[in-house]
Amino acid sequence: MLFYFMPCVPNMTIMTAEVKNGGGPGLFLWLFLCGTLLFALVSISAAQIFLAAALAAWLLLLAVKKERPAFPAFFWLLLAYAGLSLVSAAFSIDPATSFKDCRELLLFLAVPLVFAAFLSLPRTKAGAACLLASAMASCGYSLFHFVLRSSPGERATGFMGHTMTQGGLLMLFSLLALALFLFLKEKLRWLWAAALIPSLACLVLTQTRSAWLGFLVGATALLGIYKPKLLVLPPLLVGLFFLLSQPLHKRFSLVSELRERALSVFSLKDKSNRDRLEYLRAGWKVITLRPLLGTGPDTVDEVFTDPSLALSGRAAQNVHLHNNLVQIAAERGLPAAAVWIAFLAWAAVSALRVFRRDEPWPKALAGTALAAVISLFVAGMFEYNFGDSEITVLFLILITLPLGLDAATRRAATAGTEIP
Repeated sequence: MLFYFMPCVPNMTIMTAEVKNGGGPGLFLWLFLCGTLLFALVSISAAQIFLAAALAAWLLLLAVKKERPAFPAFFWLLLAYAGLSLVSAAFSIDPATSFKDCRELLLFLAVPLVFAAFLSLPRTKAGAACLLASAMASCGYSLFHFVLRSSPGERATGFMGHTMTQGGLLMLFSLLALALFLFLKEKLRWLWAAALIPSLACLVLTQTRSAWLGFLVGATALLGIYKPKLLVLPPLLVGLFFLLSQPLHKRFSLVSELRERALSVFSLKDKSNRDRLEYLRAGWKVITLRPLLGTGPDTVDEVFTDPSLALSGRAAQNVHLHNNLVQIAAERGLPAAAVWIAFLAWAAVSALRVFRRDEPWPKALAGTALAAVISLFVAGMFEYNFGDSEITVLFLILITLPLGLDAATRRAATAGTEIP
């Protein structure tokens, strides 16, 4: 694997030249972001430490170069969303809790950080290699634990400690691996195809239905823009799973668990599905009571015990509404929800524009970004994944990578230079 990524490592001449030209902070910004990707699926604390270091390097870079921050156009909508969140916090039913939660808005700065750091194809390949190593370490641990240490009915969590976080991260990584396999022209594509196998296996073992659906729809979109004839493949594979699992589910407990889990996706007999319907009704009541600013970030759980919402005792013990759009509207207001939808749409359109280019890597990364938007939205119909910091950071990195690489390529072409 290292053989394929050797060109990604900058030599000492390039590193020395960058430092002499005031680009040292830029180099460290890139290295720290690579560290974030390296620990993305392995250690939450380490990933956040590297991200904080990257932020410091970025601020130093802006000071040294005396330049304004650069970022893709959709970042304006993230700034608007952050602004509306702060206004909502000011009028929250619990301002202290809301302002504390607003600290996570700083994660949005991952967008300009990535936009400033991944300025060339070698740097982008190195970042992808770090994420690949992180995912394979997570999958290796998950498979080891499942085979040797798991108890019956246990769901895989990897290093994350929660199945939904692990499922969301693997969903995004699997879409990246699939896109790179489909659109790259070099032998490296087979490495990503190989990585897709353990990644999907571990995604299945999380038994996270929202991530399953998100990946399925995102993968269908990727196959559709690659070769429309392949759109028949996802439903065929799903049908094949149910066909083959029918005679096996009575003999193998794992097959039985997975089959029942898949069949329960839209079943009202499933307790968690009934809870989600209660959350939707409760969320709508909260929205009608405070439509403009909501109850305030991270406070909707405080009104769950209100008798007027008529939640069951089990449902009232939860801390969120298991739906991105309803959660955002209930906590931050309908304007914030509208801005969030506009942000996703703008990110998708931006990815499509880069996808039209002929270069394999920008095309593959743009396809990843489009699939990531689709999958996050679909999975987010059943889970508040935009409130999961680990998923949010990886999502923002994936949708920014193709735009940063494309912008840097265009600037280099205009100046008649080559970016190291």
